[in-house]
Amino acid sequence: MFAISGTAALAMSEADDACIDHLRQVGGPDGQSGTIESSEFSEAGTLVMLRDVGGTLWRCIAYKDGSIGEMSVVEAMDDGGGAMAGAEGSTESRRVKFDAGSTGAELVGQLAPGASQQYVLGAKNEQFLYVRVAPRNGTLDYVIRNPDGSELLGLMSADKEYRGQLWQSGDHVVEVINRGNSSVGYNVIFGIE
Repeated sequence: MFAISGTAALAMSEADDACIDHLRQVGGPDGQSGTIESSEFSEAGTLVMLRDVGGTLWRCIAYKDGSIGEMSVVEAMDDGGGAMAGAEGSTESRRVKFDAGSTGAELVGQLAPGASQQYVLGAKNEQFLYVRVAPRNGTLDYVIRNPDGSELLGLMSADKEYRGQLWQSGDHVVEVINRGNSSVGYNVIFGIE
């Protein structure tokens, strides 16, 4: 059962229901109940912040039709046993650094079901960003966020690479997401020119 905290709207919306249902699918045993911390409506979508019974804070963006645009962990609660590293439903962050004189980098990763990996890249307005996610087994998705947190590129499947000009300076985040039911190994290639 999900409760609504004092900061959330008094009436639950379809977006809130969609986020709760999605968290029950991807959040494991802890995701079966918790609280809605906040719900902020806009014409573009509704941002719902959920805290599961285990204490993990989730960020969910849902649309009027009940579809989910994004579900990610904002603040993971660790059990102290080191189980969070690559664990189901977890999100980790890693800064991407290019070798001196290079404009690109290739990294290797492994994602558990429901987990995601955020790659942070510093870049400037008007530079061009290239991203290619290549799963070795299974399927992955990714999303690119601007430094202000807005989406540069909404949820895309890994079979589509991205190449485009940036319009903000600062840290851009590329989040690779495993929405499947098995672990997926992958390579990810970044370029900034």
